[in-house]
Amino acid sequence: MAVTVVFEDATLLDCTGRDPQPHTRVLVENGRIGRIQPAGSSGRPADSTVIDCQGRTLMPGLLDAHVHLAINDLDPPAEAALPPAVLALRVAHEIKATLEAGFTTVRDAGGLDWGFKEAIRLGLLRGPRIFISGAFISQTGGHGDHRARSSRLDFPTVAGLTSESIIADGPDEVRRATREVLRRGADQVKVMASGGAASPSDELDHVQFTVEELAAAVDTAQAVGTYVLAHAYGPRAIQNCIEAGVRSIEHANFLDEETADRMLAAGDVYLVPTIITYELLSVREAEGGWTPDMVRKIRQGLTGAYDALGLAFEKGLRIGSGSDVLADMQGQKGKEIACQARVMGAMNAIISATRTNAQLMRIEAEVGTLEPGKRADLILLDRDPLQDAGVFGEPDRVRLVMTGGNIAKNLDSASVAAAR
Repeated sequence: MAVTVVFEDATLLDCTGRDPQPHTRVLVENGRIGRIQPAGSSGRPADSTVIDCQGRTLMPGLLDAHVHLAINDLDPPAEAALPPAVLALRVAHEIKATLEAGFTTVRDAGGLDWGFKEAIRLGLLRGPRIFISGAFISQTGGHGDHRARSSRLDFPTVAGLTSESIIADGPDEVRRATREVLRRGADQVKVMASGGAASPSDELDHVQFTVEELAAAVDTAQAVGTYVLAHAYGPRAIQNCIEAGVRSIEHANFLDEETADRMLAAGDVYLVPTIITYELLSVREAEGGWTPDMVRKIRQGLTGAYDALGLAFEKGLRIGSGSDVLADMQGQKGKEIACQARVMGAMNAIISATRTNAQLMRIEAEVGTLEPGKRADLILLDRDPLQDAGVFGEPDRVRLVMTGGNIAKNLDSASVAAAR
């Protein structure tokens, strides 16, 4: 028998853009949002479970459009040398912690195996809904090619449990690689369109993959009803992606006005900034596989991150929200919202991490806003996020998490009572 849950006396932040609605009652029935009415209204269902929100903020579960749940070490060879069981348990731990931090849906932007998504579906693992990208697709010497310059051997990986790339050169190889990641269960396809901080053979502004190569990935993904997301920093790389039909541009730290205008004109294109990973990594010194060159490039990326976001916001681009945090920083995903709030204001940053990310992932009919009929993915906060967007970076401030109508976390179990 389905349990009806009543959230009583909530301050409702529905993430549609409306102001918060204090003293609100929200009913959850059969895993869906039911009635939304003033607190204390008559007609509360008998035998319902009542959660006294005490005026705290109730809002949709967060969505993170750029996570790497299988990258839990900054030294990939050392990570790949660990026993597979240890790697799997580390990934499972991060998946559970991500849900408990308030993220009810995430898009893994490369590395995670489809099997973890299946484990969640089967009830073997508690976690958010996950959209899988699988292995990165990179050119030889590109951002996904982690081989040292002196190496002639394959880079060590443990498939699905650590970072993994498929190296492809030319449209035909890219098309084949795209088909391969889709065969393995990818929900969308990740390509590397520019250089990156963690790769040894390139700079951030290097352009990788031609328009024809990128278009081969896009065409192959579209043939099965999905899309491509692309790691891209600079204008030329981003413009190549737009011309090829890439839907989701990740990072874009060096976005310029001309490129922003092209993104806007293209229509169905989203920008996913990932500022917090640069903030966290920029204060680290080289050690444990993290080289001085990587530190230099991270700090270079941070110099443009906020300006690029400001330009995108001014131009009215579709701005999502991604954390891109790695290794022991995995627990700080929610800090991305505060980073974006510095530029966009708290409400806009929160909407990026809810409604806009849902649109990007094509699940806006189900989640992203708290409205009747939608899936009951909800979180309850003990601090007003519009006054302090930093609340999302403190998992203990997320007092309750509900996914699909089931309570996955409740730090205030004493506030739950059965209605009489």
